[in-house]
Amino acid sequence: MEALATVAHPASSTRFFPNTDTVKRPLKSPAVCCSRNSEDANNFLPGSSHTKSKGNGIDAVQTSMVSPDIELGVNHNDIWLLFNEAQQNILYLNKQRLMAMEKLNKIQKEKELLLSRIKQLESEKMSGTLDGTTTVPKEKTKPKGDKPVIFGELLLRIDSMVLSGAISHGEASDLRSMVMEDKAMLADAFHDLHKNDGELLVCLRRFYDQSRRTGLHIVQICTELEPVASVGSLATYVTGLSRALQRKGNTVEVILPKYAILNLEQVHGFRKAEAEFHSYFSGQWHPNRIWTGIVHGIAVTFIEPIHLAAFFSREGIYGYSDDLERFTYFSRAALDYIVKSKKKPDIFHIHGWQTSVIGPLFWDFFVNQGLETTRLLLTCHGFDSQCVERPEKLALCGLDPPQLHRSDRLQDNSGNHLVNLLKGGVVYSNKVAIVSSLHSKDAVIESMSYGLETTLAIHREKVLVIPYGFDDTKWDPSKDNFLPVNYSSEDPKGKATCRTALRQRLRFVDQTSAAMVGCIYTEVSEIDVENLKAVVCLALGKGAQFIFLGSSTTPEVEAALESLRKELKDQNVRFINKYNEALSHLVIAGSDILLCASFHDPKLHLPLKAIKYGTIPVAVNPNESRLVRHAEGQEFGSTKSSRILSMFANVSLSQALDDMKYDGIGWSKKIKDAMSEDLSWDSECCDMYMDAYMSMKNL
Repeated sequence: MEALATVAHPASSTRFFPNTDTVKRPLKSPAVCCSRNSEDANNFLPGSSHTKSKGNGIDAVQTSMVSPDIELGVNHNDIWLLFNEAQQNILYLNKQRLMAMEKLNKIQKEKELLLSRIKQLESEKMSGTLDGTTTVPKEKTKPKGDKPVIFGELLLRIDSMVLSGAISHGEASDLRSMVMEDKAMLADAFHDLHKNDGELLVCLRRFYDQSRRTGLHIVQICTELEPVASVGSLATYVTGLSRALQRKGNTVEVILPKYAILNLEQVHGFRKAEAEFHSYFSGQWHPNRIWTGIVHGIAVTFIEPIHLAAFFSREGIYGYSDDLERFTYFSRAALDYIVKSKKKPDIFHIHGWQTSVIGPLFWDFFVNQGLETTRLLLTCHGFDSQCVERPEKLALCGLDPPQLHRSDRLQDNSGNHLVNLLKGGVVYSNKVAIVSSLHSKDAVIESMSYGLETTLAIHREKVLVIPYGFDDTKWDPSKDNFLPVNYSSEDPKGKATCRTALRQRLRFVDQTSAAMVGCIYTEVSEIDVENLKAVVCLALGKGAQFIFLGSSTTPEVEAALESLRKELKDQNVRFINKYNEALSHLVIAGSDILLCASFHDPKLHLPLKAIKYGTIPVAVNPNESRLVRHAEGQEFGSTKSSRILSMFANVSLSQALDDMKYDGIGWSKKIKDAMSEDLSWDSECCDMYMDAYMSMKNL
């Protein structure tokens, strides 16, 4: 404070003032500028009065004379207060800066230490002393009792996963807390840390779920996964469902074949494992190499046969004469891998005929190898492909053909001399899910099961119909970044703006009263050009405007579309012969009606997306076009999805345009009611699977 006093009271405080008074006055300090308005500034000195006059546009303030002693004293006191406050602020800011520097230095040191440790681990890995992927000789394995080392390495591996982007900071915090809180149990569960990050993350998540007594460990064994191996609707389904299951607190991992067409070295987070495990096939035990990594937050394992590498080193995934051999080998290898890695999942979730052989394999060989509490669910994505083959081929993966070639097991219902792999999956699974957002169980069993009617009828009690969903993290008008304005069922005003933006994008003549009809397609197997043209022409006569978006790699389909373009040379029709992701969002949001090729759309999910965006989905009915194959008098299912879709399934485009024009209130209410429903993966689809899993666990 002495320093402050020296600044405030200089020693020569009166030397610049004439000696006109016997009392020495303190030196008048220079003027101090404050961020106040003119009114405050003029009222700064008590007892002063002022008047305002304008000169050259600037207010001039005339202050009446007051006692110099009072004026100087007041100025000095206020300056002292301002100076003291400024000094305190400077001291506080300096203190905060020092604290921030210390924290930054600490973080930098921790980062350098972590990077150094990671380099050390990588170096040890290359030398063979520590390997997260290779089989480590027993003499080099750390002893089980070295608990501090185990905990330290677990924490370091968690930090490494954060740096690589495999897990979020929030999940890392939860896992670190678990390591610190459950040391006694972790010492036994993680005495062997010779796993890669993907495998270790699966173990950590499973232990975390078990320690909280919530969630299931679900292993999906399949042949596709978006985006790494995608051919049809299966890839989208597995990815969407797996992410939804994990958001509900479950641990999900996916096992697939390692196709040669995949370049996993370029996929972030993937590592090739050098460890080999053997799987039985054709009378021998064959070695396999595994690849592990994280895709969309899901732990994924690819199995690569070494001696039988030709099974999956092909240009495509399906359509080969030895598909049974290829996928029965993979199915057996997946089970061998689970057993050898000591995993004990709650659920095996298999898909289609390609992994249906897991059913008899599981119950005949693997259930007593530590999997006594595991249960099996098969999802059928359609019955048009079942894999019917000679019974002796079952022996390739170790099964007994005579035992299984029976009418109540794998014998085909039509060809008694053959076996049916999909039928085997139905017979040997605890639950069978059939994917349909539209049809009832009876309709599927009686009309859409391609010869498996009697088998499904016998196992009717374990059959359930589950709708598909869609990814509402990408498709939600309330937060869609591709739209010029966001909107929702509660606040739908933005849809009109999207409609205007779409018209401007397509250079339509602005007709605000015209209905906007969108049509998005990719691969269309059959188009009746004449009938479709008739439907569009009828709608054009009612003032509608059309946008067709998409393309096809099939020459016949492309030729049909080109013919349609030439026929419909109308100023209110636009064709964009290339699929565009951003434009597809705007088409769905800006259209009043979306013309759908089918309401059974397990790949694009266009009807569900249209409903979410407040757009009425309309399927071209059989009398108008062969784009859609809806059976007359079809029985709709009892799910929420089927109830909503049934509101629009039998409405023609012409009728929809009339309803929109003449029943605006009813039209708006129908849109709002449908739009407010949640039809995403996280809703009905995931909930029905969770109910099925839990009922199986209670068997």
